[in-house]
Amino acid sequence: MTPFDTETEKDAVWILSHGKGFVKLHNGKTPWYNVGMEQEYTLIRSARKTVGLSVGRGGQVIVRAPYGFPKGRIDGFVSENAGWIEKQREKLAKERREADERGVLTPAEVRSLAARMKLALPEKLERYSAALGVRYGRVTIRCQRSKWGSCTAKGNLNFNCLLMLAPEAVLDYVVIHELCHLRHMDHSKAFWAEVASLDPDHKAHRKWLRENGGALLRRAEEGKEDA
Repeated sequence: MTPFDTETEKDAVWILSHGKGFVKLHNGKTPWYNVGMEQEYTLIRSARKTVGLSVGRGGQVIVRAPYGFPKGRIDGFVSENAGWIEKQREKLAKERREADERGVLTPAEVRSLAARMKLALPEKLERYSAALGVRYGRVTIRCQRSKWGSCTAKGNLNFNCLLMLAPEAVLDYVVIHELCHLRHMDHSKAFWAEVASLDPDHKAHRKWLRENGGALLRRAEEGKEDA
């Protein structure tokens, strides 16, 4: 199986700037390499086993690779996925245009969304947790830049108030998704089977978030608050 995959990560550690036949590493040191390509990317090495490629919200390319993985192969991986990178940048540009058209949410609007979610969540949480036979802990509502929801090992749940701008079925999907993590703290086949048992259309709801969620997240960049 190829050690390459694509991800949606945003952290940057080392920035490798590719120019005409060289690359400079900006991390306090400046080694140079002959690579013969024109692409800029951020390289993060760790103990992982695969090479991951992603495009950040600002359009920067991010590569995550194992320690010791040949840099030449990383360069080739980035080059081979140039088409995918361009598509991601086009998608981000579209999200920016849509967010600009709708306008940035004010702090007051964010607070209003959080207040509405506080009213909407209890019934959904009780209904779906009962169906799954699980118990959850503290529930937190935030305006976040990247996550729609999360579940901690202690059973605490977090939800993004921007979901109030999405169709209700999408909100229900996220609630179900996080509650299912109380049974499966992964995204295994068993996890997705659990999700599908309560939301047979979950794939369509995930697709809606992929296609429309970015524009919603951008609308809150200036007005985000914890609730």
